[in-house]
Amino acid sequence: MCGRARCTLRPEDVRRACHRHDFPAHFLHLECYRPSYNVAPGSYMPVLRRDNDGGVAVHCMKWGLVPGFTKKTDKPDFFKMFNARSESVAEKASFRRLLPQNRCLVAVDGFYEWKKEGSKKQPYYIHFKDERPLVFAALFDSWQNSEVETLYTFTILTTASSSALDWLHDRMPVILGDKDSVDTWLDDPSTSKLQPLLAPYEKSDLVWYPVTPAIGKLSFDGPECIQQIPLKASQNSLISKFFSAKQPKTEERDRETRSNDATIPAGPKEEPILEGVLVSDNNDETKEVVDEEKDKSNEAQNLCFQKIVKAEPLIGDSSSAIASHPESVKKEVEEGTYGEGESVEETGGLEFTGKSGIKRDYKLFSAQEKQWKQSVRLQDKSCGRKQGKGKSNIKKSKETQSTLHFFFDEK
Repeated sequence: MCGRARCTLRPEDVRRACHRHDFPAHFLHLECYRPSYNVAPGSYMPVLRRDNDGGVAVHCMKWGLVPGFTKKTDKPDFFKMFNARSESVAEKASFRRLLPQNRCLVAVDGFYEWKKEGSKKQPYYIHFKDERPLVFAALFDSWQNSEVETLYTFTILTTASSSALDWLHDRMPVILGDKDSVDTWLDDPSTSKLQPLLAPYEKSDLVWYPVTPAIGKLSFDGPECIQQIPLKASQNSLISKFFSAKQPKTEERDRETRSNDATIPAGPKEEPILEGVLVSDNNDETKEVVDEEKDKSNEAQNLCFQKIVKAEPLIGDSSSAIASHPESVKKEVEEGTYGEGESVEETGGLEFTGKSGIKRDYKLFSAQEKQWKQSVRLQDKSCGRKQGKGKSNIKKSKETQSTLHFFFDEK
């Protein structure tokens, strides 16, 4: 598409660019024309068309076609049809009726096109190498508003991009590069000869270069619009490099890695360390050292077992605590003498006193007792049963060892 152009030509230059300098010409509404380096749809531009008396007219029209059948009360939208696809102009009603009599030529110094680069767009200025004007194929129409004012507007035809510009955009304006193509488009009454003229411009005299992105603003105008700027080399930032996915190694890389490993001389074999013991090649000595270390670690664990006790949760309710103990304990509690003058027998256990003032002895685990869950269940049953009532079928172990140290010493 072509949506921005440079048009600083004089009206006489337009007639010369269209090879009509020998023809009589009329100049219409030139007071509306303002030369500009940044022309957009909705602006006035000089357009060359055929006149009724056989001559030509350089008519200043607005860029952006407003069809003649548009309602008079509608507000004209010049950005809606500032381009027309050449492949479909013979099919759409807005353009089909204009092909026989309303063909015209638009001359400009050059035009701009934007290249999308990531989230940004870089504009390029496209022109002829010898700085001669470009001549575009166009169609024009007239429309009257509610105040009976006639407005002339035009649209520029576009085609597929040339092989040299397809990297920039997929469309480009239809450029009429010689006098024969200009004469055919402007004067030939037969529309069947127009199709060859709508091909992309493939000659090498069309050049381009990057310009400032400031031309995106309609208010930006002047020679700075066509000043060439250097493009920064696109480099990946450190963050993108850090998070970039690693490429899998190819077979060639694997071969290079294996060849490099083969060339590196083998150094002294490092011996792994296992729990602070250096493992050597002598298997018998290694087994003896490891066994000694295991015995020492087992002894250390056995010593730690002496500190493990079974702690019951604190009993907050004193009445429930008294009810769950034998009658002798109840009596002492009622007299207020329970716990007075008594000494805790040192049997390797731990004294624990709850909030209710009850002192209890807790035995350590025995190596010959049954599983821990079963011993907890047996102790709960023996503490909840009153003295002299009922007999327990559970046989307690005769010998109780304070720790598991004896169990491992015998082995």
